[in-house]
Amino acid sequence: MKVDKNEQNWDKLLHIHTMGRDDSRSDQYRYPYEPTPYSVLERLANTGYIRKGNTLLDYGCGKGRVSIFMAYQTKCHSIGIECDERIYNRALSNKADAVSGNKVKFICADAVGFKIPDNVDRFFFFNPFSVEIFKSVLANIIDSYYENQREMLVMCYYPSDEYLMCLSQEYNVKFVHEIDCSDVSDGEAEREKIVVYRVGEGE
Repeated sequence: MKVDKNEQNWDKLLHIHTMGRDDSRSDQYRYPYEPTPYSVLERLANTGYIRKGNTLLDYGCGKGRVSIFMAYQTKCHSIGIECDERIYNRALSNKADAVSGNKVKFICADAVGFKIPDNVDRFFFFNPFSVEIFKSVLANIIDSYYENQREMLVMCYYPSDEYLMCLSQEYNVKFVHEIDCSDVSDGEAEREKIVVYRVGEGE
């Protein structure tokens, strides 16, 4: 199958092992590990929203695919946070071997309590947790903007209606763009997209 071959090829190129779903530690608040398809990440990398000078924070980073791929493709710096220590250790193992490992940092932490570094200006979510947790994390992102104002973009792949509603209700979070991915991945067509929102008052 074409998608599987692409997945294998990228893992091999990046010297990592990130394929496969893992729901052994998931519950009603923290959802299973499932890697973002490389075809979707390729499309995101080609938008120019993430560049060399940016620092990306991937919430619920799992085995580290998003952080490692984006650091390789865009030369950005990347931080992945993961609350499951066992999966976090897989991310560390991938970082040790990855071609872009020197630009990537992984942290085992709870998303709600995690203090966002001042240099982080890009945020990625692939439904890592419940909307209740997402609301708290979004509030942290907004607080970080007002503590150190900079251009900040929130990117959500395969967003749920609850995530979209939460984003639309924040007056200081503005919709920027929708990246259609329905032709490169195979989930529900209306959800196969990355939505991009800007935090703060910038145009």
